[in-house]
Amino acid sequence: MSDPTQKLSFGEKVGYSCGDAAANFVFMTMVLFQLNFYTDVFGLSASAAAAILLWPRLWDAVFDPIMGVLADRTKTRWGKFRPWVLWTSLPWAIVMVLAYTTPQGWSMGMMIAYAGITNTILMTLYSMNNMPYSALGGVMTGDLNERTKLNSYRFVSVNIAQFIVGGLTLPLVSKFAAGHDRAHGWQMTMTLWAVLCLVLFIITFLSTRERIQPVNEVASSPRKDFADLLKNSPWITLVLFTVFNFSMLSFRGGAHYNYYHHFADKAAMFDFVEKLGLTTAAPASSGGLLDWLGYIVHGTRDTVANSNVADVFNSILNMTGTAVTIAVIILSASFSARFGKKAVIGIGFALSALNAFAMYLLAPTNTWGMLAVAITGSIVYAPTIAVAWAMYADAADYSEWQTGRRFTGMVFATIGFSLKSGLAVGSAGFLWIMAWCFNYDTKLSDAANAIAGYHATSSIVVGLLFVGGALSIAACKLNQPLTLQMADELAARRAKAAV
Repeated sequence: MSDPTQKLSFGEKVGYSCGDAAANFVFMTMVLFQLNFYTDVFGLSASAAAAILLWPRLWDAVFDPIMGVLADRTKTRWGKFRPWVLWTSLPWAIVMVLAYTTPQGWSMGMMIAYAGITNTILMTLYSMNNMPYSALGGVMTGDLNERTKLNSYRFVSVNIAQFIVGGLTLPLVSKFAAGHDRAHGWQMTMTLWAVLCLVLFIITFLSTRERIQPVNEVASSPRKDFADLLKNSPWITLVLFTVFNFSMLSFRGGAHYNYYHHFADKAAMFDFVEKLGLTTAAPASSGGLLDWLGYIVHGTRDTVANSNVADVFNSILNMTGTAVTIAVIILSASFSARFGKKAVIGIGFALSALNAFAMYLLAPTNTWGMLAVAITGSIVYAPTIAVAWAMYADAADYSEWQTGRRFTGMVFATIGFSLKSGLAVGSAGFLWIMAWCFNYDTKLSDAANAIAGYHATSSIVVGLLFVGGALSIAACKLNQPLTLQMADELAARRAKAAV
């Protein structure tokens, strides 16, 4: 029986959130490390890496609307969207490992083909899983506050996954690489993450239910759905916002990795981690938990150039920022109800732009300043995360409010298109700017021109992408009064239809 105002249990909220936690073991690895995996481990040139990061994600973006059509027309006893989470879970885990496996003894042409194929398959599986998963949140309940709470749970789980990925991936890669090479370290680390993904997807499938059914289940063509969607002006502005947002994330991931590994002073980072008790002069492993996780820097300040100090420092900042993000998401759950989703996102992005610009002022030795910028950046960006996804569901409501028909899958699929396009443009854009403006050569990553590029891109360009997002959301008319009006009128229609 359809119950669009269903209050969701704690268990269902947590179970739903597990699915996006799983997705973020791929997503955050892609955002934070994939660019540098292809250049530093796989050994690709900047142009080859840019192509492999760009084209599979653009294909993935094109595939998202196709997936939206399939999902909207899926009919099973489990619903439209839940089955896809289950069906894709095992292939996802297998391809996730293959995409971060480096073949040995292959020609460069074969390596490029392998990277392109595995990344394309992984991105396709990501769409087949995550687009229906995102739409699932829009049909579990029609209650606006429950949706916001559901997305808050979701993004707490996302940030727990991001905490693990951002904080443990590089140290584990270094640890597993000991006695082998960095390629082996990546393969073993991604195998561990893949097993976790499989378990979390199964939990999501078993613990969730679809409740919202359209008032009128009218047969329509994908062309008609998309034509009606083009009349949805809030959706158009959210598409533009999403391109800026996810371009920023992937661009920042590649830029910050290089900033911490090449611009930041390694001796200063050693002093930082030494104060935390994470260094030892002993060359061998002590057998402790932190050492097993790769969090102990072996050596001295004089030998730091060949150590894992940049991996440890980068991971500490990632974990600190993510921990702050989780706390702020929890504390700011009521912000959207009080101020409106549009205001929360607009103010958050404007402040994030200022924070990014401030990073340009830091000296390479100012490690504590880098920590401060990471913390303040997380504070101002965190409230926008769950709110943005709740606004996508509001855009689906807007279409139903306008046309009398609901096509949640198409809304989330096209938002997925803009998300993947943003990721593609952000990652490739970093390499393009580095190559065109700073004569970047991936085999000369410590050259003076490259270091100047890392400094500028990680701060100024990231800040400009935040500005683009703030301007886009300012143009969206889904303010608080309109969303409340839509919710009330749609609830009345559904109640009338039920009677």
